[in-house]
Amino acid sequence: MPRKPRNHNPFPTLLLPVLLLGAGLGPAGAEAAPRRATYVDASSYLQDEVDFEAWFTLRRQLRLNFDAICGDTFCEGDYTNIQALRFVCSVQRLTGRVGECAWSFAASEESVDPARGRIGLDAPAWLCRSPLAPGTTIEALLDALQGEEPLYAALPGTALTLYDGLVDCL
Repeated sequence: MPRKPRNHNPFPTLLLPVLLLGAGLGPAGAEAAPRRATYVDASSYLQDEVDFEAWFTLRRQLRLNFDAICGDTFCEGDYTNIQALRFVCSVQRLTGRVGECAWSFAASEESVDPARGRIGLDAPAWLCRSPLAPGTTIEALLDALQGEEPLYAALPGTALTLYDGLVDCL
């Protein structure tokens, strides 16, 4: 049996442009779109070879710093194998201001069921947000965290460190 044609009402079609303009999605909204804050990953924001190298060196040093202290601090409890995964920052494309930075971690605790020989797994993950001051730029962050121990360096505009953010998280 052929499908019966739907009765179309032109009113919603005529109303759509008015609604879009009122919501800022028409021509006026199109002009404002480039001015809106758009965030990207720090590695997508950085353009200079020196800044790229500083960013990747920072991430490498943070992992080394964490590995050096893990056994004496965060890895003494329920999870002795916490692994630092990735340090990431969102950066406002037009201004270079950091939206936030976070560091992800994962661990595991395996257990053996003695009756059935099955292995069980508890595998938590953490996303530790960095205690950044509002308005911090990626350039200021890179400058502040250069060196052998960025985990303990004061973050721009504050006396806090990335380590302080881990204490509250892990």
